[in-house]
Amino acid sequence: MTATAQIGVTGLAVMGSNLARNFARHGHTVAVHNRTSAKTKALVDQHGHEGDFVPAETAEEFVAALQKPRRIVIMVKAGDPTDAVIDEFAQLLDEGDMIIDGGNAHFLDTRRREKALRAKGIHFVGTGISGGEEGALNGPSIMPGGSVESYKALGPLLESIAAKAKDGTPCCTHVGPDAAGHFVKMVHNGIEYADMQLIAEAYDLLRAVAGYEPDRIAETFRTWNTGRLDSYLIEITAEVLAHTDESAGRPFVDVVADEAEQKGTGRWTVQTALDLGVPVSGIAEAVFARSVSGHTDLRRAARELPGPKSEPLAPAEARAFAAQVEEALYASKVVSYAQGWNMIGKASEEYGWNIDLGAMAAIWRGGCIIRAAFLDRIRAAFAADPALPTLLADRGFAEEVGRAQDAWRSVVATAVRHGVPTPGFSAALAYYDALRAQRLPAALTQGQRDFFGAHTYRRTDREGSYHTLWSGDRSELRTD
Repeated sequence: MTATAQIGVTGLAVMGSNLARNFARHGHTVAVHNRTSAKTKALVDQHGHEGDFVPAETAEEFVAALQKPRRIVIMVKAGDPTDAVIDEFAQLLDEGDMIIDGGNAHFLDTRRREKALRAKGIHFVGTGISGGEEGALNGPSIMPGGSVESYKALGPLLESIAAKAKDGTPCCTHVGPDAAGHFVKMVHNGIEYADMQLIAEAYDLLRAVAGYEPDRIAETFRTWNTGRLDSYLIEITAEVLAHTDESAGRPFVDVVADEAEQKGTGRWTVQTALDLGVPVSGIAEAVFARSVSGHTDLRRAARELPGPKSEPLAPAEARAFAAQVEEALYASKVVSYAQGWNMIGKASEEYGWNIDLGAMAAIWRGGCIIRAAFLDRIRAAFAADPALPTLLADRGFAEEVGRAQDAWRSVVATAVRHGVPTPGFSAALAYYDALRAQRLPAALTQGQRDFFGAHTYRRTDREGSYHTLWSGDRSELRTD
């Protein structure tokens, strides 16, 4: 087989097929391969008119169809299936060739794979791809890691198929070495969890407290989407809430079981944040909220627990409350994004990735699920101060969140009075208050730890670590 393809895609489920079609639509000759050749044939039969595809039945044919350096995108299930495909193709490749993993792999697996293939002279490029099936076909946000050398050969192809921001910039950049790309994609998904939870809480408050029906809430979200909350998730929320289920003749949201599922990337984000020691309480509460929703037996057993008796607000009060919810949603959203960026920054330091935090905001302006108008402001904030410790320290964001705090506090208090769970809003507000506090009760916690475990403590009035002898004369010992 003649080597004519600039890039190859193996794993032709919906995401892989759409990605291959995207490459072909942009003028690239694409080798396509699947474990079962029927999917390869179906892709070419149905979409062959969209561009130049080179179908391959075997791994050997697939590799032979690729120009050097060979670029193979694998789109298979994370875990053992990914390892199996890597092992199959690695033995057929030469030094300088590259394997691009476009799935949602755990970043530690990516680090392991990159190290092993680097020893063989093969570039392994862990690549985050966000935007779902539509994004894969029409332009996703792409987050490739790996070596600088690999990006020189691969980057132009990825940039050609990526979404474009409003200023025309491709939503794709070299994130950093080894697993940096998959790491930021994981955090992107964690922020996505938090964003969705906050939107769900806003909906719940507007319905339970303001007394709005789904169609009225849809209009509210459409209005919000014309302002500072302009984003893909707000846009689709309005569409979902406005939809009526034809078979039931009821609002769609009322016929869907209230059990939110998850594929694991949000959980990975929280687990990794714990390992790094980074507080991502908004993301964690979103993950736990999905978990609670899925424990239907537990919820059923506790459904008769007493709660407050409340009536929906009067129309004028409801309108005022809806405005407060918008403030709380925006402020909580800023906090969640701030936590995500802090986590990326910490991991960049920990693993020596040197990630450009502003560039992450830039490539998330289009194609991805959390694309939003205010991402350009995040990009600008880090461009002005690359060492910005938190988005909440940026003057613009700090002023906005500060102006929103009274409404934010009122919304959380109202939710408590009405018995409406708002773990996302509440956690975001608690994080905000923790950062601005002059002193935290952690001093007492550390004293307790010293009392029962001799874990020592530091003092505010002099240097060093100390331990108090809690029995006897309460004398203090310096321990360092």
